Amino acid sequence: MFHHDRLVAFAVVRAHWADVGGQSTGFGGTGAYDPWSEGLQVDQLKIYESGRPDEKVLKIIRDNIRYPDAAFGDLRSQLAACRLGERRFCELLDRYGHDDVLAMIAAIYSETEAKARAAVAAIPDGTYEAEAKMDGPRGTPPFEIKVKVIVAGSDMTIDLSGCSPQRENSGLNSRTYAGAYIAYKALTAPMEPLNEGAFGGLKVVIPEGNMMMAKFPAFMASWGSPLPTVVDAIWRAFAGALPDRIPAAHSGSLGAPFALSGQDPARGAGFVAQSIEAGGWGGRPDADGEDVSMSVCQGDVRNTPIETMELKAPLMVGERALWADSGGPGKFRGGLGVKTTIRSLVDGRWNAGPPGHRSGYAPWGLCGGKPGAIGFTMIREPGGDYERSLAPRVFGAAGTEVIYRTSGGGGWGDPLQRDVDRVSRDVREGYVSPEQARDAYGVVIDSSGRVDIAATHALREGAEVA
Repeated sequence: MFHHDRLVAFAVVRAHWADVGGQSTGFGGTGAYDPWSEGLQVDQLKIYESGRPDEKVLKIIRDNIRYPDAAFGDLRSQLAACRLGERRFCELLDRYGHDDVLAMIAAIYSETEAKARAAVAAIPDGTYEAEAKMDGPRGTPPFEIKVKVIVAGSDMTIDLSGCSPQRENSGLNSRTYAGAYIAYKALTAPMEPLNEGAFGGLKVVIPEGNMMMAKFPAFMASWGSPLPTVVDAIWRAFAGALPDRIPAAHSGSLGAPFALSGQDPARGAGFVAQSIEAGGWGGRPDADGEDVSMSVCQGDVRNTPIETMELKAPLMVGERALWADSGGPGKFRGGLGVKTTIRSLVDGRWNAGPPGHRSGYAPWGLCGGKPGAIGFTMIREPGGDYERSLAPRVFGAAGTEVIYRTSGGGGWGDPLQRDVDRVSRDVREGYVSPEQARDAYGVVIDSSGRVDIAATHALREGAEVA
């Protein structure tokens, strides 16, 4: 941004496009084998020069992606957002003056840092550790997420050195401090403005070659996939020190992303349909986990409305509903995952691997709470049976059906301490089955749908809960 020919700031917009080339539409992810199979490789360069678009650069991009009209519509929106930011910021400079505006920005940074530091200072000094696991590529050991957090006064160090090394055959490689930043922000000043000052009291340690700081030519189209698990593990490290604040694990993935692409004969054009199906959040020390919510790492991401998908692409959504019994049992139940069924009406290519990368590792419970159910993806070709989908990209004839089930959150606290009326209400609403009410919560629901008080009391007094 220039103000009276003086460089004063940069406007930045980061957004997803439906396609960036590479071997698949929607998301590169698992199955890529090098950076070029993930998508078009474009180094940092200008697409505008002296206020005018560089048509040669834009043509290279247009010629190497599958849906250029949609992508360039997104690009124009991004440019408009940057121009709006420039105009508004320059209006501030005109109104208050360059020096005063910079002083106000510095004051905001300082105030935000002070609030974050005060929150850290309230945590007992010490070293806190936790770990979690994520799926490795088939036939390989799991990835280990090991975190060590050191609190000293108002300073916090988050050390991810113990995480697994990067792997050349995995899309879980990442290169970002974001997991540590998100966890820190949520622990310290979640409602304060997000700015540089929010992280003034944080040091992040990640060595080169770590899966969280992978080196070229590691491919990392799924670089964001480890982040929810990293965040959960950091929070888990504080479960003993902050028992009244830390929730059980949430679904631990960026949802169940899918993309269906192909040619629509009715329109005579290509199409791509995409959505992300959310999962459950962990139970909290004072409340149930939220049902079917995006991960903490996804900001304002939403799933695609059914009507939008069916209007723009030749597919039918048979179901999108809460997945009963998927929330981990607890005094405060884990949030439910979702079950979604989608059927293609034409031949197409599905980008539909398992939801997240924790198919062998359930969202954990805390303080006696039980794990949430593990999500999965199933696919059925016309005339066939449902099979677990392990390959991220498959061709499907018209009529192919895919089922997504996303993980529920872990439970918090002993399920036998859950209020009986809450369990009864969950059964009436279809969140919990009568079987889970009995086996996990020790609550007996009779054939009329009412609580059998005597049987419930007897069961809770002597039950061993599954």
